[in-house]
Amino acid sequence: MKLRTTNKVKAEAGMASMTDLVFLLLVFFIIMSTLSEPQTPLDLPEAEQGIPNSLTPRPEIAVGVNPDNTYFVTSGNSVFEDMSYEEAREVLLAEMANSDDRKLKIAGDKEASYEAVFKLISLCQAENWSPLLAYDKNSKR
Repeated sequence: MKLRTTNKVKAEAGMASMTDLVFLLLVFFIIMSTLSEPQTPLDLPEAEQGIPNSLTPRPEIAVGVNPDNTYFVTSGNSVFEDMSYEEAREVLLAEMANSDDRKLKIAGDKEASYEAVFKLISLCQAENWSPLLAYDKNSKR
């Protein structure tokens, strides 16, 4: 009497799903290893023991251009408004002569012409001043 069956159950696991899992893990670890390294080395400056950033002195003299291409100059507590370029140039030369700071803050309205702002920048270059360009999107001036 023969009791053995010819249909035997195979105990092998499918290798297709195992190779898929290995490739997914490989891709995951490659991506994670590239993200963990800093791509660009940063050389950050050291903090000085001097003046805090909030107390850094700002330029004393500022000039701005209105939408109608007129100029206004602020120096300390004095404000000169609605001037032509020639008038603003004379005021700036007088104010900068009295100032130790060689920096001039330039603020232009977004509706002002480029020429009006570039005149101020060229004046700074001619007089060897340092122009600081300012932009404030919420500004009314």
